[in-house]
Amino acid sequence: MPAQQQPMSSATDSRAPRQALLWLVALGFFMQTLDATIVNTALPAMAADLGESPLQMHSVIVAYSLAMAVLIPASGWLADRFGTRRVFMSAIALFVIGSVLCALAPRLSLLVAARVVQGLGGALLLPVGRLAVLRAFPREEFIHAMSLVAIPGLVGPLIGPTLGGWLVEYASWHWIFWVNVPVGVLGLVAARRFMPGGDLLAQRGFDGVGYALLAVGMAFVSLAVEGMAGVGARSAVALVLLVFGLASLAAYWLHALRSPNPLFVPGLFDVRSLRVGLLGNLFSRLGSSCMPFMIPLVLQVSLGYSPMQAGMMMLPTVLGSMLAKPLVTRIVRRWGFRRVLVANTCALALLIASFALLSPQPPLALLGLQLALFGGVNSMQFSAMNTVTLKDLSTQDASSGNSLLSMVQMLALGMGVAAAGALLASFGDYFGQAGSQHTLSAFRATFACMGLLTLAATALFLQLPARELPDASVAE
Repeated sequence: MPAQQQPMSSATDSRAPRQALLWLVALGFFMQTLDATIVNTALPAMAADLGESPLQMHSVIVAYSLAMAVLIPASGWLADRFGTRRVFMSAIALFVIGSVLCALAPRLSLLVAARVVQGLGGALLLPVGRLAVLRAFPREEFIHAMSLVAIPGLVGPLIGPTLGGWLVEYASWHWIFWVNVPVGVLGLVAARRFMPGGDLLAQRGFDGVGYALLAVGMAFVSLAVEGMAGVGARSAVALVLLVFGLASLAAYWLHALRSPNPLFVPGLFDVRSLRVGLLGNLFSRLGSSCMPFMIPLVLQVSLGYSPMQAGMMMLPTVLGSMLAKPLVTRIVRRWGFRRVLVANTCALALLIASFALLSPQPPLALLGLQLALFGGVNSMQFSAMNTVTLKDLSTQDASSGNSLLSMVQMLALGMGVAAAGALLASFGDYFGQAGSQHTLSAFRATFACMGLLTLAATALFLQLPARELPDASVAE
């Protein structure tokens, strides 16, 4: 009997650390997604405290997302070179340090720099955590394990705007960063105890030249988009950055063609669905990614909502997203990827542009319905795009393709917010910045333009096969 009980005890002992690892990775995912949304409702309060215009605060979001996009391609190599536990703990430490620096920042430039530090930490939390789970769980248990990890990641956007508004209203905007400190300390202690540490792999080459070209290209193009609202010298600098950024991206492509160990193998782009999915992600997300930034801002700056009220108004968007998830697979199986993505992109563009019709006192029920519809359509767009991007990749290319998709998503987020911020600033100058009515006009024009930008992605999704249906479940 004792001999028969030993394997059961051993299995129980092995399961406990693995379950703790899941909670740890979920905690990191929660920190990342919470911080991506909690800041949005605090931007007007930050602007007032730092002596800035609320229409100029988009750089706080752009810095975070751009830092994440730049570091994501190196996450796998860093984990192999230094071990998942060491890199994961370093990511949490960077995130906490960045949060403290954000809370202490006395002016906008230092706040933006602190958000870069925070974004560098956030970039590694999910990819390295996912890698740790992949190595700890058998292949047949991995999908279920990652589904459990994803749940807190869905909770972050749900509570982020409301929590941010509550903290701003009843404490100060600094607390949206201070709350990360105890959570981060808990994560460090848990990572030290539960994350395996002896998983260094044989060192593989790192394409430093390619990485530098790609990082510079992404950074310069994003900064150029953000600077396009300027005139005179600022406009000239934006043009120079754009040219150098595009040249750097082109140089990366030429470099990858002849490099023995490129970051992303050029052969990946022989897969049509990957090409279409990546470009579609980039262009359709330009419009949708600016909405979590624009909606709380227009509600507070132009419509007189309190931070708490503005945060709660984002709940219909998240609820609409969650309600649409079960329908996505059924709809795509019925109509196919091309029809769904073309029609859904048009619907998404129209919903974004519909916010150009905002009145100074919109009916609450109508605004809530509008936000819920946007959340549902946006959720369907993300699920279908992510699936079509990765579905035809081979097993050996899946990891690289997933990293490339994550990088493009974060780049699109930064560029979307940068574009919306640049348009807001330009229309603000055109309509005049004084008075809520003038700023509302600037917001209306910006919503219309971002909807039009989103519509451009339909030309890309038309390149998909006409009758292709999914043969597996649609990605979340």
